[in-house]
Amino acid sequence: MDKYYYLVSQLPFLIFDGKPSINREQFLSEAEKWLSASDMKILLKADMNDFSHESAGLNILKEYKDFEKYLRGELAKWRKARKNKGEYKLPADIAGIDKGTPLDIERKLLFLRWVWIESKEEGHYFDLGFLLMYFIKLQILERLFTFDAQKGKERFVLLCESALKAIKPVSRAESFFVASHEQ
Repeated sequence: MDKYYYLVSQLPFLIFDGKPSINREQFLSEAEKWLSASDMKILLKADMNDFSHESAGLNILKEYKDFEKYLRGELAKWRKARKNKGEYKLPADIAGIDKGTPLDIERKLLFLRWVWIESKEEGHYFDLGFLLMYFIKLQILERLFTFDAQKGKERFVLLCESALKAIKPVSRAESFFVASHEQ
């Protein structure tokens, strides 16, 4: 496997909760200059929202997709139990993520993914595995920094107003008119 010393050495350090100085497009543009076509094809499969196993291409990517599938499966079980007024105890490695607002929970899930990636970085310094993990971390930060409290509040108010309009009570005159025309 090729080593990508020059590419890795020029990448900015990523910190969870720290706004990255590089975005996905810039990273991919730079990677395209240095990576072989086959390695670039594998890198493009590193999508944090795609956990299908169809030819992951590299063991670390398969491991990440397995972790993502496990995480989503546990969340699905928890949500199903909640919906059915039941109880489901999340495994110890993801316990505690179910507390807080939806935004708090999403941030915890992103951090959980971040920590998992950091646990796998040892031994990957200038190789494709490092670049795959870096790319997924970059996607995590992009997702994290798309959250905007003001925009979220505005969207929530808009959705509530739409819901209220949809269930607007019918006036007596409207109900009489409807009833008389139905006969």
